[in-house]
Amino acid sequence: MQLASHQPEDSDQRVFLRVGWRGLKNLLASRGNTPVPRISYLDGVMELMSPGKTHESRSWLIGRLLEVWADEHEVLLEGLKSWTLKNEGKEAGAEPDECWVVGDRPTATKPDLALEVVQTRGGLDKLEIYRRLGVKEVWFWIDGEITVHVLRGRSYVRSAKSTLFKSLDLKQLTQFVRHPAPARARMLYRAALRRG
Repeated sequence: MQLASHQPEDSDQRVFLRVGWRGLKNLLASRGNTPVPRISYLDGVMELMSPGKTHESRSWLIGRLLEVWADEHEVLLEGLKSWTLKNEGKEAGAEPDECWVVGDRPTATKPDLALEVVQTRGGLDKLEIYRRLGVKEVWFWIDGEITVHVLRGRSYVRSAKSTLFKSLDLKQLTQFVRHPAPARARMLYRAALRRG
């Protein structure tokens, strides 16, 4: 077992445990429907992450801004927050900060898009986890920027834009994620989209 070193109060806290699949299932069952700690799993290593305030604020705001964009462009988008994704045969599992299914697909078994906010370095290889789970696109918020990774065949390729939302201007969306008044960012973004 490895414990994270002492970090500032607002940073993410991580713990890594070596456990089998049964241990993962038992922890998920005992945790119930609470959203923390967020759990990732890869090849017998489980990462428990308790996100800090800034982490939660960023993931929430990116999610709401994407949903504003989808509303304004009449794109059907179902937000599923930290949906627990797992595949025993591939020894992979994750709970994204946010995730979405594109279109009207209530029986979807995995999201089309997962978002990960990276406040502290280290941790399990999230792209490898999402690759094994078959998630089409993964966005990372790192150092004030969104990076897009698109699943092509058996690996992710970094892309300058989303393939799920071809007309989405990620630079514009990023400006509003960085807005100094996050509570106003959604309204201002909606107004900017309507102005064209």
